[in-house]
Amino acid sequence: MNNCSNEDAPESPQPAWTPTPEFIKTTNIAWLMRRAKVDSYEALHKWSVQNREEFWALTIERLGIRFQKPFSRVMDLSGGVENPRWLVDARFNIVESCFAAPADSPAIIHQTEGGEIEIMTVGELKKLTDRVASSLKQRGFKPGDALAIIMPMTAEAVAIYLSIIKAGCVVVGIADSFRPKEIAARLRLARAVAVFTQDVVVRGGKTLPLYASMIEAVAPAAIVLSAKNNGSPPLRPGDCAWHDFLEAKDRFEAVICEPSDSINILFSSGTTGEPKAIPWTQTTPIKCAMDAHFHQNIQPGDVLVWPTNLGWMMGPWLIFASLLNRAAMGLYCGTPTGNEFGKFVQSAKTTMLGVVPSLVKNWRNTGCMENLDWSAIKLFSSTGECSNAGDMRWLMSRAGGKPVIEYCGGTEIGGGYITGTVTRPCIPGTFNTSALGLDFVILDEAGNSAEAGELFIVPPSIGLSTTLLNQKHHEIYFAGTPKSSRGETLRRHGDQIEKLPGDYWRGLGRADDTMNLGGIKISSAEIEQVLRVVPDVVETAAIAVSSGDGPSCLVIYAVCSGAENLCKDDLATAMQLAIKRDLNPLFKIHELVIVDALPRTASNKVMRRALRDLWLGRD
Repeated sequence: MNNCSNEDAPESPQPAWTPTPEFIKTTNIAWLMRRAKVDSYEALHKWSVQNREEFWALTIERLGIRFQKPFSRVMDLSGGVENPRWLVDARFNIVESCFAAPADSPAIIHQTEGGEIEIMTVGELKKLTDRVASSLKQRGFKPGDALAIIMPMTAEAVAIYLSIIKAGCVVVGIADSFRPKEIAARLRLARAVAVFTQDVVVRGGKTLPLYASMIEAVAPAAIVLSAKNNGSPPLRPGDCAWHDFLEAKDRFEAVICEPSDSINILFSSGTTGEPKAIPWTQTTPIKCAMDAHFHQNIQPGDVLVWPTNLGWMMGPWLIFASLLNRAAMGLYCGTPTGNEFGKFVQSAKTTMLGVVPSLVKNWRNTGCMENLDWSAIKLFSSTGECSNAGDMRWLMSRAGGKPVIEYCGGTEIGGGYITGTVTRPCIPGTFNTSALGLDFVILDEAGNSAEAGELFIVPPSIGLSTTLLNQKHHEIYFAGTPKSSRGETLRRHGDQIEKLPGDYWRGLGRADDTMNLGGIKISSAEIEQVLRVVPDVVETAAIAVSSGDGPSCLVIYAVCSGAENLCKDDLATAMQLAIKRDLNPLFKIHELVIVDALPRTASNKVMRRALRDLWLGRD
């Protein structure tokens, strides 16, 4: 996740929303402040990082996490801050804490494109979860097996997700928008032994094949759901239809696990061509739920809507942020860029609407969200890419001026490191708080404390990854990092950030060669690798640029053979087709620049930052 804003805003931006003292008293943060015996958020954050064990113990108490065997202590740092042990000696399965709300209360409010709203209660979700878990056991799957989910985030997908974890297995989350080659790579990295998928995806009025992509990706045994409930397509030997897979038994005893046991493998782009395979553990959902509880102020009975997918961290985040807080999630299975999605938000009585900034810009430009009643919304939350302050003010106006909580972190954090809280005034496009339970420092290129520069996280925290399946964790996050001014070990994250007056912050984009396009993190190397096969292309450099008004755009610098005879438009079309075919159709090329050579360092590395500076017109 990465949020930044460089809008032509005034030097000292003014709050667009300010909480009243009466409202602050009703917030979840106010409860924690009373328990911590502090009287300001600044003091609360300081307490949370100086008293990590007490903070997480109170959070676990507040969320009502269930244990089969309680922990003897919250944290053991005998292995250093890179390798903390959380909830020492505890035994539990996090899914058992997901059904604490009354059985007849809504768990999932969902609608397919062109369909009617349906409600799945907590009791119904639990029964379906247990039924799927029983079916997994009956089919011979064992604890530790990796099972992929490659389908839209439907009510059934949520039950499948929870059932895999309840059975002691590991979810492999892969977005259904990926092309077969990318799906195959992720299945291989995670060593998935089976996959849950759909026959097709219905989105934007189009019917797109999905099961066919599984076949092309040479996926393992597949359980295939029907998007239109009209039966399954012809299946490969060894695959089975959803209705044939399900057992009748709807009670299942959860497999009890250790805190460090993996529950989910998610993928995040690094600076190399291969995505990082990041395991979430039984403790990571506590970070998701904590952020939602204290920063988005989620309370029992709330309805959370956030267009996402189980292949991105915000999909699992949404599940745990809602269910562990005794709230409901709203799932719209279709494109969120039209009026029907806005009507779903209205009809579901959404109380928190999550967005990516490019989606808000689309709504504002098309006028598709006019004449709707979003009065039930208490707040918005934005993540994934740079926010435009003007767009966020417009978004606030859709719900009578309700605040936007900016939220920035990452898959390897399990949530955010910098965000906001409803106990402080909201300045659109900025962050107003560090996340509770962890800290960060801003350093310049010389490693000195600065008001603007690269951000480094001060570990440990529940949620922070400790392993990668396919890369060396220490090399990625800790090798070569400086110490803080207090001598603390620092963890690399790759974001650049600027501190503003009044304890506000603004993101400045990435410090490394990754980017966020439409809320999806991708590396330059992954895009460049796909473009190598385009005829006449010698080499390319992919960069993300922002003109200062919010989300980043993809710009390709290319060195070509016979450049003088090439048609630039035809080459751009061929490149776009390669990206659509081999990577992700959601990534759009904003501009193609043909050059004689790419700038390189003395060690022959492409200087992508120099290209960004060139594009932005700086020396």
